[in-house]
Amino acid sequence: MMRKTALLLPVLLIPVWMMAQGISFFHGSWAEALEAAKKEEKIIFVDAFAEWCGPCKRMAATVFTQAEVGDYFNSHFINVKLDMEKGEGLNFRKKYPVSAFPTLFFIDYSGEMVHKIVGAQQADNLIQLGKFALSKVDHSKEFELEYENGNREPALVYNYVKALNKAGKSSAKVANDYLRNQKDLTTPENLRFILEAAVECDSRIYDLLIKHRVAVAAATSDKEVNARIETACRRTVQKGIEFQTPDLVEEAKRKMQQHYPQHADAFAAQADMDLARTNKDAKAYLKTAAAYGKKLTAAAELHQLARDMSNAFDQDAKIMKQSEEFALKAAELTPRHDYYYFAARVMLLNGKKSEAMQAAQKALKLSDNAPAPEKDEIERFIQTLNS
Repeated sequence: MMRKTALLLPVLLIPVWMMAQGISFFHGSWAEALEAAKKEEKIIFVDAFAEWCGPCKRMAATVFTQAEVGDYFNSHFINVKLDMEKGEGLNFRKKYPVSAFPTLFFIDYSGEMVHKIVGAQQADNLIQLGKFALSKVDHSKEFELEYENGNREPALVYNYVKALNKAGKSSAKVANDYLRNQKDLTTPENLRFILEAAVECDSRIYDLLIKHRVAVAAATSDKEVNARIETACRRTVQKGIEFQTPDLVEEAKRKMQQHYPQHADAFAAQADMDLARTNKDAKAYLKTAAAYGKKLTAAAELHQLARDMSNAFDQDAKIMKQSEEFALKAAELTPRHDYYYFAARVMLLNGKKSEAMQAAQKALKLSDNAPAPEKDEIERFIQTLNS
């Protein structure tokens, strides 16, 4: 019933405004996006879309919302959505022509187009496109020649390692060679170097970060150290999944528990779900998601978990049933139009048309202060249920 119901409503996909996590899109003008990209030394990823575009909606609903996509794009890019038929999109397409939707751009903070592709992409393809774009803006080459010619000035090596990291290249050899030749690792510049170089938690440099954690935090900040710990642990999880090495996943979970316990439970659950999703192991995925969801008390977290579940295994009846339970609980904890609307969508996919109508009506009642496109989407959904 679930597959049949999904096929009946190909155009009623979850719109862009329902994304809670996954890719985090920049809120601001194009000029502000360029400024942010320059400040953070990042490329801008642009989803150039049109409201009526079906593939655009499908990508927004099923690709941009995935945790692995969000992890990668939020780490490496300033992400921007532009409607090519209104507002800043009209000016954008004068400089960057668009002939079909969606068109995906990667643009340097200088405004130079790095890469462009037309058409919706699946998650794996999108991540590979991101990696390709990063490889085309490889600032490490600016430092490589000097380094190969023997320049070991701390600033040069630091910038070289930072550029290698941003380009997605391994910086381990350069970083380790530098640190082995340092008599005092506690200078401010070396502490900052350790923070930048600790990119995976299964490494000697990560161990140095933990050993000198207090001093590194004093030279930078606790927030930056915690962020690096989580990023390094996530990278090790990704490596463990890529190379099918569960021990690496377990090591990352253990180190998160030891060094950043405030986020350890959520991190471990996400790691286990990512591994199960990659292995197409619905049983293991459900076991982890169900146990984790029962611990959650915040509506936003329950809502996001329900979305992740429906994105990962939308054809598994047990997972979709659990997704529905969490989605409805989130809406009841914090009555919001988007929470009830998502719950209605899941109910319909689960073959519960009357329950979906009830949830959609609640969503509509709560949407009085919502932007017009959101309210219109709910009304169209209700009209389809009535037809």
